[in-house]
Amino acid sequence: MDRIAAGNGQDLRAMFSAATRWLERSAQTINSLNVFPVPDGDTGTNMLLTMRAASQEADLCLDGSAAAIAQAMAKGSLMGARGNSGVILSQIFRGLALGLEGKDWFTGTDLAAALVESSAFAYKGVTKPVEGTILTVIREAAAAAQEKARNGNDVLAIMEATVDEARSSVARTPALLPVLRQAGVVDAGGQGLYVVLEGALRYLRGETVEIEGHEEVPAAEAAQKLTGNVEYGYCTEFLLENCSRALEEIKEKLMNLGESVLVVGDESAIRVHLHTPDPGAALSYATSLGTLHQVKIENMQEQHRDFIASQSQLLATTISTVAVAAGKGITQAFYSIGATIVVPGGQTMNPSVEEILQAVESVPSDMVILLPNNPNVLPSARQVRELTKKKVEVVPSETIPQGIAALLALNFELDFETNVAAMNQALPTVLTGQVTRAVRAMDVDGLQIMEGQSIAFFDGRLVAAADDVPGVVHCLLAIMDIEECGLVTVYYGADTDGAEAERVVETIQETYPTLVTELVAGDQPHYNYIISAE
Repeated sequence: MDRIAAGNGQDLRAMFSAATRWLERSAQTINSLNVFPVPDGDTGTNMLLTMRAASQEADLCLDGSAAAIAQAMAKGSLMGARGNSGVILSQIFRGLALGLEGKDWFTGTDLAAALVESSAFAYKGVTKPVEGTILTVIREAAAAAQEKARNGNDVLAIMEATVDEARSSVARTPALLPVLRQAGVVDAGGQGLYVVLEGALRYLRGETVEIEGHEEVPAAEAAQKLTGNVEYGYCTEFLLENCSRALEEIKEKLMNLGESVLVVGDESAIRVHLHTPDPGAALSYATSLGTLHQVKIENMQEQHRDFIASQSQLLATTISTVAVAAGKGITQAFYSIGATIVVPGGQTMNPSVEEILQAVESVPSDMVILLPNNPNVLPSARQVRELTKKKVEVVPSETIPQGIAALLALNFELDFETNVAAMNQALPTVLTGQVTRAVRAMDVDGLQIMEGQSIAFFDGRLVAAADDVPGVVHCLLAIMDIEECGLVTVYYGADTDGAEAERVVETIQETYPTLVTELVAGDQPHYNYIISAE
């Protein structure tokens, strides 16, 4: 049978050997897509190490049947799985092995059926499956393969359909996960899987993988998710052997000890991954079940700090950003997503032209983008352009959420003009609500406001007043029409009680259960709440 129409174990081994080399070209690019700057953030590296382990085990397999090679790759990937993405990838290979069980050769129909099994195993291995991730990509790619198999049995044609859909699926991931959309990236694990499948396809086409790289799914440079003072804990991984307990029992126990729990494998070996504040408890439990191997514990908080430092250094060498903001939490938010310098200022405390100029002159690069984040600061920021030899552009952000959205659009791999354009385009993608107290009685646009009442602004326009803060927040959100949004971030001010802020967020979650809602201690003056919706 022709290698394109059908394949044997040697072809399967060669396909994924090529896929491994193809992935090696892109591992660092995939790493840069990560939204979460924690050890699991090395998605490209973790997937590459897992692929190498699968390929090495396949190379040791003397049986040339498709079934034996697939089983070897499943075993190798499980034993060598690294991180969340690597463990899920090992489950994909496990499903592939089940689908090709007992087969010396495989047709396109066989491959499509095996990919469906891969999708099922991938979902089964994850405690709380999330769409917009590698899980979505393998499911949709497998469905495309199955659909193509209805009209033919050619391996090449099936793989072409699989890769085409994988690429499209990756491009759609930001529409499914607000955190990806916020950061301007596609899912890193999904991108990694697409590259793996594309590498296998290149082998079937007889194309080389020893070139610069593949066609990437477009994505901006990653930025961290705003989470306030998050403590990430420890990324804990280990291999458990000689264990007779059921996977579900182990998974249920570990879910009480941490998050991002993955427990996969079979009676010969079980691979475990979790994030936990107390890795000792997880390891103690595991040692009571069997023999531990390949234990790895990483402090995610340290890696978070390293990530922020590295991103700031990279940005500093190309484009610097100066943002104007007030409040410890708001300031930290801007620094955490890459602002070079934050100038203290905002409502009632506008910085002078000289203060902004000093910030521009102090940054390390000759290309600077200014984010005023307040309409009253905008004129001063524009004056700076004429007072410095540096190349300065003002992105006219009028609110804190607009400034954050613009900064998240910055990609240091792009040129200055392209970044300025992208940051300007990001401004209208976010809605801003602000809640404060009236300092005097007045009538505005039909609203009768009493001194001391809570009042709300929507994109700078006074829209609501109420006797209590929760009441005016409720009115504000209704006017903002946030039902079509995916993410709402609430920054509470220096004079706002944290318990009250939590109750406000709980009310938002109850009223709008489909929204992802975040609470950040902004510590901003004057405003009880700044609400960002996108």
